Amino acid sequence: MLNRLIPALLLAALCIPSLAAAKVTCVDADGEALIVNSDVPAAKIEAIARAKWSAIEQTAGVEIKAQSVVQNMALVDDAVSKQIKGLVTGHKLISSETVDGLVKVRINACIEPANAGEALSSLSLNNSIAVFIPASKPREVTHLENRDVHDETNILSETLIGKLAEQGYTVVDVAPTGAGDAAAIDKAMKSGNLMSLRSMMYKFLSNLLLIGKAEYTVSTRKGEDVGYGIKMPFQNVTVRLTYRLVTKEPSGKMIILAAGTEESKALANNAEDAAAKGLKNIAEKLTPVVLEKISKYIKGVSRKINVKVVGITDVTANFAIKDILQNTSWVTSVEEKGLGDFIVSYPENTIYLANSVEQRGSFKVRKFSTYQLELTYKP
Repeated sequence: MLNRLIPALLLAALCIPSLAAAKVTCVDADGEALIVNSDVPAAKIEAIARAKWSAIEQTAGVEIKAQSVVQNMALVDDAVSKQIKGLVTGHKLISSETVDGLVKVRINACIEPANAGEALSSLSLNNSIAVFIPASKPREVTHLENRDVHDETNILSETLIGKLAEQGYTVVDVAPTGAGDAAAIDKAMKSGNLMSLRSMMYKFLSNLLLIGKAEYTVSTRKGEDVGYGIKMPFQNVTVRLTYRLVTKEPSGKMIILAAGTEESKALANNAEDAAAKGLKNIAEKLTPVVLEKISKYIKGVSRKINVKVVGITDVTANFAIKDILQNTSWVTSVEEKGLGDFIVSYPENTIYLANSVEQRGSFKVRKFSTYQLELTYKP
C-alpha cells in the first residue's frame, strides 16, 4: 500500500505548481465601439475586443490604459489576437446595446494573470518614460530623528518631466499615482537589484524608467560663525542626487542605460529655498545627459519595417508617400526601394506605425506584422 501511495503523492505534488501556473481570474469588463457605415456586427466585435483589453488591464494592475497608448485602436482586435494571444482563456457576453451610434457591451472574461503585465508591456512605447525621483528632507528641517520624510513631487522631478515633455516624449509622473515607494527605490539603488522595478514598468506600459533619490544636507547654518568673526548670512545647503535610467529586454532582464550622481550647492534665507535652488540646478545638469542617452537608445532599437503600398505606378505619388512616411512621428528614416516599396526605420511597435499612417487619412491598412506593413493609398 505504501509503495503505491508514494508515487501518487509525488504525482500530486508535481501537479500543484502547474495548477497554480494555470490559475485564471474572471472579471466583468465594459467596452464600446463606434458604428461605421451601419456595420453593427463589426462594431460589436471591436467593442468586445476593447472589453478584453479592460479585463486584462484590471488583472495586470495597469495604471496607464493600453487604449490610451495605442493611438486610435483601429487595429485593436488584431493587437489582442497577436500580442496577447492565450491570456484571455474565455469570455461570456453579459449584455449588448446600441446607444447614440455606439455599441456598448459588458463581458465576463477569464484571464491568465501570470503573464498579463508582461504581455501588455510588449505594447509599450519606446518613447514613453516613467519618472520617479523622490527628494528626502534633512532631519534638521523635519525635526524627526528616526524617520526620513520624502517629497515625491519636487522641483527636480517636475523640471525633468517638463523638459522631457518639451522634447516630445510621453512622460508618466509615478508620484501622484501612489504606485512608487521611496523606500523601495532607495533599497533598489543601494542593492543594485533592479528586477523589483519591472512591475512599475508594467504598470505604466513604459520601456524606460528614470529613478533616483535626492538628499540634501545643511552644510552651514544661517548665523553660524565661519571665521574672522563673520557669521553666515544664509543657509548653505548641499543637494546630492543618485539616479539610474533603466530599460528592460523582452526577456524581462533590466538594462542600465545611464547611472551617476550629481551635486549642487545653494544659498538662501532658509533651508527649503536653498534646497529648491539646488534641485533646479541639478535638473539643468541632468536633462542633457538623460536626453542624449534616450536618443541613442531609441536609435539603437529602431527596426527596419518593409512598408508596401499596393497599386502605385506613378513616381509623383511615390514621392508624396515617402514624404508622408518621413513626417510620421518617430520615423527615423525612409529608404525608397521601388514604386510603392519602402524600408522605414521605426523605434516602436509596428502597430503604432500602422495607426499613425492610417490617421493621416490617405492610407488604409490591409495587413501588418512585426516587420511588414501593407497599405492602400488614396490621395
